[in-house]
Parts: sequence; C-alpha cells; structure tokens
Amino acid sequence: MKYQLKEKAWRMTFLVFATCALFSCSDDENDPSKDDNEPPLSEATVPTPNPYLASEHYSLTHFNSAQTDAFPYAVKGGTFQMNPDDCASTWSGPVNLMTLSSTDPDYMWGMCSDRVSYIHIADGTFERVAEIGLPNGIQMNTEENLRKLVDTQYTSTDQLYADAVEILGKYPQMSMSNGNYVICDNENYAYTNARTVICRYKLKEAGNPKAGIVLDKQVDMAPYMDNPQTLVGMVMTYDGYLVVASGNGIAIIDRTMSMPPVVKLIPDDQVITNSAAVDEHNGIYIASNSRTPGGKGIMHKFVWKNGKLSEDEADGAWTASYDGGPEAPAIKMGYGTGSTPTLMGFGDNEDKLVVITDGAKRMKLVAFWRDDIPEDAVPVDAENPRIADQKEISCGLSASTEWIQSEQSVAVSGYGAFVVNNVIPNTVPDKIVAVLSIGPLVTPPFGVERLQWDTEKNQWYSVWTRSDVSSISMIPAISTASNMVFVNGYTEADGWEVTGLDWGTGATSHRVIFGQTSRGNGAYAIIQYMENGDLLFNSVGGPFRVKL
Repeated sequence: MKYQLKEKAWRMTFLVFATCALFSCSDDENDPSKDDNEPPLSEATVPTPNPYLASEHYSLTHFNSAQTDAFPYAVKGGTFQMNPDDCASTWSGPVNLMTLSSTDPDYMWGMCSDRVSYIHIADGTFERVAEIGLPNGIQMNTEENLRKLVDTQYTSTDQLYADAVEILGKYPQMSMSNGNYVICDNENYAYTNARTVICRYKLKEAGNPKAGIVLDKQVDMAPYMDNPQTLVGMVMTYDGYLVVASGNGIAIIDRTMSMPPVVKLIPDDQVITNSAAVDEHNGIYIASNSRTPGGKGIMHKFVWKNGKLSEDEADGAWTASYDGGPEAPAIKMGYGTGSTPTLMGFGDNEDKLVVITDGAKRMKLVAFWRDDIPEDAVPVDAENPRIADQKEISCGLSASTEWIQSEQSVAVSGYGAFVVNNVIPNTVPDKIVAVLSIGPLVTPPFGVERLQWDTEKNQWYSVWTRSDVSSISMIPAISTASNMVFVNGYTEADGWEVTGLDWGTGATSHRVIFGQTSRGNGAYAIIQYMENGDLLFNSVGGPFRVKL
C-alpha cells in the first residue's frame, strides 16, 4: 500500500512559513467583549485539589480531576537546541502517556504501554530505580527495538510499517490498549490498565524503592462491562473511588479492589473513546460518540452518590447531545469528540462549564452548563438547552480546509481555552504507525486556536490563531506561571520540537528543538515541565529530562 509523501512544492512553501514565523490574528480581534486587561493565569481560580491523589498536580492523566492540562510551574522563554541522547532518560513504550507525581517529591511513577517504572528525580536527576511489566501477556519492548523505531531514518511508510509489525505485533496500534489513563493515590499506589485489567502497583518496600515494584491487586473488568476489548479512561472521585471507562460504560471501583464494581452502561448506539472529568461533588462528566458516521454523540453527567451511579436529574445528573461526523483520516478515533471533557469555572466563578470539541469535520468548541442552567442563558440549540455555546474552530486555516479536528482535550486555564488541529488526509490506517510517520514521512497537520469564554454574553470568542504551528498528537499543556501553552510538532527545517506560545498573543516564546530524531515525537503523550522548569518529555521511546 502506498501513502502520500511530502511534495517538493510543499517543502518550499513550508520553509517560507517557518522562516517568516507568521501568525494570524482572529477575526474577533476587535470584539468589544474582549478583555484586554485579563488577569495573569497565575491568578485564575483552579480546581479543588482531590485529597485522594498523591499530589495536587501530575497525579493523574491531564494533571487534575478537572482535566485542565494546566500546571503552576514557571518555564523560561528562549530557544534551546537539545540532543535527547545527551539527556537523562529511560526506555519504554511506544506510548509513554504520562510520568506521575508520587507521594515522595524525590520520585515519580513512569507509566506507559509496556511497563511501570519508579524514577528518581531529586537534584536534577532522572534515573529509573525499579520497573515491572504489565500482566495479561504484555511484553516489555527492549531498548534495542525501541531504538530501531525511533533512530531509523525511514524513507517510506511501508518500511516503517514492516518494522512496527515486527516489533509491536500484527496490529501495532493495539499497544495503545495499555496504560491509557493512569493515577497515583495518596498512599502511593499507582493504577494503570493492561487491556481490560485494572492493575494496582506498589513499592515492595516503601522506604526502599530499589527493592522493586510489585503488582499488588488486579481485577479484570471484562465480566462486569459486557466484555469490552480495552479500557479507555480512569479518574478518581473526591471520596476516593476509581472511575473506570470502557467503550460501553463506566464503573466505580473501590481502591482495595475487594468489592464488586458499580457499573453503568451507555446506550448500544454509543461508544466511549476517552476518559472522564470529576468535580468536587462527584459529578462525573464523560462524552460518548455515535457508532454511526454523522450520528449525534452524548455528553453524560453521572453523579456518584450513596454508593450508586445516579442518572437522576434530582441529583444533578443530565445528558445532552452534540454533533458527530465522519471518521477522520488520521490520529483521531471515532465519529465524535476526541476530547476527554474539561471543566471550566471553579470556586465562586460565575459560570460552571464542561467543554469538548465535537465531531464535525470543521469542529466546534462546545460548552455545556454543568450545574443549574442560568436564568439568563439563551439556548443556542432548542433541543439542547445544556449547550451554553458552540463556536466553529478555524485555527487560522482557509475556508476551503476540509478537516479541522482534534484527538486532544481542550486545555483550559481560567475562562481561556486552547485547541489544536490533529487531522490530515491520506496517511497510514494504523494509528501508531501513522503517528510515527507524520512529520518525517507524511505532511503534518497545522493550526491551533486560543479562545475565551465571555461570562457576560455567555459565548465564545476567538483570541488568536496560528495556522503555521504544528501539533501532531501530544496533549497540549499550560504553564499558568509563565502564561504559555505548549505543543509538540515537526517542521522540515528543524525537525521535532516543543513550542511554547504566549497565552495572550500567540507569539512563539519558547522552543526546545530536538532535530530529526523521532525521540522528539511524543506519540499521544502529554507535555510536562518539572517544578524547576526542566522539560519532562514523554517520548515515543521513553521519558527523558531536558535541563533548561
């Protein structure tokens, strides 16, 4: 099978874009509702910390229970040329979704698709002191094989596909069935999944990490959740229960894994492909997609109360539909949203929202009222009064652009939101092979957009767009201390990099350039920075620490 490679003309066009480093302002630049005196992100109200997590930050995928992808650590501006081989690193993968905070600030849990690790990070170090494989027949990939995938300068997608099959198995994307979403709790237990099995890990000796890691408990969810192929999400309630998502429903599991799960299945015509967000009152927000191209997806709010998963409106539960679409050709999965829902508005803030991108070819940013619908709310969809507003995303791309779609959650700080375009036509059907080929072999996607919620008008407006910025598959992250948002992409001129954009203007203010090595490819992982401002890069070959 042949796939479309870059054309010479495109290369020249892109070099012009890269050299000029232009960005486009939004059409809403002069919108009178725009507040040019917005307070810095460091003053934005943040989610209530979950007392059952190991740390307020980085103890679960998307950083906190609200899934905001925002962290409080300062990151310095500038351009940094970095060789990953010169950085302290570990080898694992091919998906290293996140490195988790533990209860000990000197250590983190390395969570990925083929193993669980414990990593020493004190005094600028990054050293794996223990590791253990996953159950359910999952093999740890060798450093030799992972190096082959990331160091080979492939000249065709057929060659890459052949090596991926040899190393990862007949269906390489099945490696994504493990370590989808991960958690570390306040007793330093680390949770992950091995296909349909939920696993709980602990240190063999609490005060001696080098003694190793043990698989402490495990439970196969298949008998409880109508035999799903894999699990697709995990988060924790504010009273310390695991929320586990599969394609056809969610379950509540006590952390000791000694009681039968409480299960709620969704309608047969819907499928869940992402995780959930949880508020401090144990409202659980999860979006399902239609199983039919173009069908409506459903945003669900369940409420965990008195040992039950309630769908009762009297308890605050609700459902609302949103627009689906056709199957995207690359990176994104399914016919609806690619987002884990993100909560927006906390504490005494006026508007309490939950936000996703929808499944339309040119996606919309959709905000739902997550609690009581305000009296002054004007429905934008008569059939869906829960929808507070929805706005089509342009990412600064031309009106003729067929696809503008995202597999990533909406990154949120305050009432600001950030979205990326992950979709291009004509690439490899297997998602892992696609994510390894896009950039070096296949034209990457471009386009990002920053929006703001107007609490007076109850609507979105666009703040800025960048049609020249590449964000391929990593989850963006926000530094609230430095007013920057970060993406991972590829350019012909410089290869792979992490790019930091100014939250207020969209101007490039930070670059960590890795060059042509695919170790600069994050492959569906999330971007992290450490408390001292170092980049913690969850590479396709394993996480490494970049001293800045």
